[in-house]
This record gives sequence, structure tokens and C-alpha cells, in this order.
Amino acid sequence: MTRMASYRTIFLSDLHLGMRGCQAERVLDFVRANDAERWVLVGDIVDGWALARSWSWTQAHNDVVQKLLRKVRKGAEMVYVPGNHDGAARQFAGLTFGGILVQREWRHTTADGRTLLVLHGDEFDGVVRLAPWLSKVGARAYELSLALNTVVAGVRERMGKPYWSLAAALKDRTKKALQYVGRFEDAVAALALERGVDGVVCGHIHRPEIRTIEVDGARTLYANCGDWVENCTALVEHWDGRLEVVRWIDVLASGDGADRGLEVDLDDVSFKVPGVSV
Repeated sequence: MTRMASYRTIFLSDLHLGMRGCQAERVLDFVRANDAERWVLVGDIVDGWALARSWSWTQAHNDVVQKLLRKVRKGAEMVYVPGNHDGAARQFAGLTFGGILVQREWRHTTADGRTLLVLHGDEFDGVVRLAPWLSKVGARAYELSLALNTVVAGVRERMGKPYWSLAAALKDRTKKALQYVGRFEDAVAALALERGVDGVVCGHIHRPEIRTIEVDGARTLYANCGDWVENCTALVEHWDGRLEVVRWIDVLASGDGADRGLEVDLDDVSFKVPGVSV
């Protein structure tokens, strides 16, 4: 049996456990096949909004929680920064439960000495005029697009075609959504400059990316973990401090992570979003 992929830090956001569109089985694949010294959960891990409307909690959702807790029991550090869909947990900031530290924000220092502010990102909705994709009003329409996405993905799989997200494609083709993303990223970068940190790690908008943004002549790092309803991505920090977005769909398609529950060797495989590894 080959060994697990090992990172210094793994950042996960927007799992949306409890929502019908959550790809919990793929989250479970990822958590089983990867290990880290520190795991940082960057909000919307459990979707309280969706659970309040209708209960949708499968065994796979429960297994994800249990597997994360097992990482802690085996010695991994875990920090939980709640988002807007699991915002009830924010009242427990500063407390530790089952070895998991809850924080409203988190400052992470990379192996190469960079300081990154970690927060979910919904804090910026008021600044950028709340995108309809991410508001409570638009939540049900978004879930409908995810339901349609499941049908489309199933048809494509039977045809032997690679995974493709209808929800992500719709957002990429919507002018207002694209404008929102641009304003969101600029607002996050401005906060990094204001706080005197080297960059920001966030989630919230379901758009994985790593890039440098210039604000008033100063350059800051913007890193978004992505999500596990559309993109199935994680942000990882290698042992030398380098950050990378890992697309788990690509890993599964390659066959390297196909045997669920087995340890896999990913040391010789690098899956990146073009132009986003720094």
C-alpha cells in the first residue's frame, strides 16, 4: 500500500454538509487520501441554512465529520473559522471542542515566513452588494442549479466524459456574478493591506484561485480554497511554504485516488489550476 499525500497545511472551505448538492463522497475521498500537520476549515462546513429548510444528512456526511475528528485524535492540529452558513458556531470563537479550535479569524504563518489572514469571506458581502448567488434569497435557486448539475454530471459520466459543473458554468457566464467576484477579490486584498499581512485565504464565492492582486501600488496574495459542491478543490501548503489549489476531480479521474479508503501516493503527481501555484 502506498502512503498518503502529506502537506504542511490543508485549507478546506464550503463543504456544505447537509445540503443536497454537497459532494460528501468526494470530500471523504480527499480526507482519507491526504494528511497534514494542520487542517484549517474555512467556513460553511455544515450548511445550517439548508438543514433548516429540509434535513439532508447522509452517512457520507457523517463519515466526513468522523474522519476529520479522527485526524485530530491522531495528532493533527485543526482550526475552524465558521462562515455564514454555519455562523452559529461563531459564538464559540476562542473555545476548543474535541481538539478543534474555533476562531472568528486566523493568522497563518507559512513555512517560508508569509503571514496570511484566514477568514470565510462573507464579511465582504455588504461591501460588494451581496451577490444573488450567495444570498439567502438566491440560495434555493442555487440549490436547484446544483440538482440539475447532478443530472448533467450523471449523463456525462455514462457517456465517458469528464466531470463538468453546470452551476459553475452558469456563474462564469453571468455578468453580475463576474463583477461580484472581481469586487470581492479586490475588497479581500484591500483588507490584507490594511491589516499589514502578506495575503488572505478565504472561501465563500466557490471560485478556487491563487493570484497576486495590486492595491494602491502594493501587492498582496489572494488565495481562495474553492468548494465541494461545484469544483471539489482544496488549498494546500507544501512543506516549503508553496501554496497550490488541488482539484480532486482531476485526481480521481487520473486513477490515483480512485480506490476509496486506500492510501495513495500523490508525491509524483501535481494537479494545479494553470497559473495559480506560487
